[in-house]
Amino acid sequence: MPWLQLKLTTTRQQAGTLEDALLSVGAVSVTLEDDADQPILEPALGETPLWDRVRVTGLFDANIDTAAVSAELGMHLDDWMPDHRWEALEDKDWEREWMRNYHPIQCGERLWICPSWQTPPEPEQVNVMLDPGLAFGTGTHPTTFLCLHWLDKQAVEGQQLVDYGCGSGILGIAALLLGARHVTGVDIDPQALLATQENARRNGLPESVMPVYQPEQCPALEVDITLANILAGPLVELAPQLSAFTKTGGKICLSGILADQAQQVMAAYAPWFDFEPEAQIQEWVRITGTKR
Repeated sequence: MPWLQLKLTTTRQQAGTLEDALLSVGAVSVTLEDDADQPILEPALGETPLWDRVRVTGLFDANIDTAAVSAELGMHLDDWMPDHRWEALEDKDWEREWMRNYHPIQCGERLWICPSWQTPPEPEQVNVMLDPGLAFGTGTHPTTFLCLHWLDKQAVEGQQLVDYGCGSGILGIAALLLGARHVTGVDIDPQALLATQENARRNGLPESVMPVYQPEQCPALEVDITLANILAGPLVELAPQLSAFTKTGGKICLSGILADQAQQVMAAYAPWFDFEPEAQIQEWVRITGTKR
């Protein structure tokens, strides 16, 4: 189905008004993007930040009268109309477009993450066959790659783990294929739990070796390795709980942390853990340690 996009440039203060107006004149969706290369990497708790300059895009059916929609939009905005332009959106199979650009990733000496629709480049290695669905975790983001690279170096055979914030299940499934005995997956998003279960089945793993829970249903645990690839704020808040999951002598692997947040996260876990040197890719770091 062909579509038209109306792209407008505005300020942070006006973005909400413009979004509401676009929906009022028939936009089927509205997207807000940075218009000035101003990164926002992690909001503070309770904060929903926007960029100073915002590109707002309304998506419309291609059969609309663009002049009429523009005029109606101007009326909703009391004749205030920011810089804008109409564009045709190329009709594509967007799912297949994404699939074409997702390729196998090597994460260490043994471990590969492979799209489920492709043949593994090294079939004799440990290959996680993955379709993330609507959940986070493909191995391409530095935070996930850092955890996978660390897992590849661990002797996980026969061990029990918890994957807190399991997303697509990528970390827990990798641990099981590397020889772990049992992984508990935890996530606040029901879609993530479904994606984890489906990916576990895709990799030939029985449901019994990787049960999944939302946090409030998660049973008491004491495991050899605790994995948590989320964000610095939640990691700090969860420090007592994630530390309690980890048995004495066990290991913890924390990711989703910006370099300038590392000391804050380490301070939250310092009462329980001795740390190894941090690992970093771009602005992201991984923190690992052993429980005293």
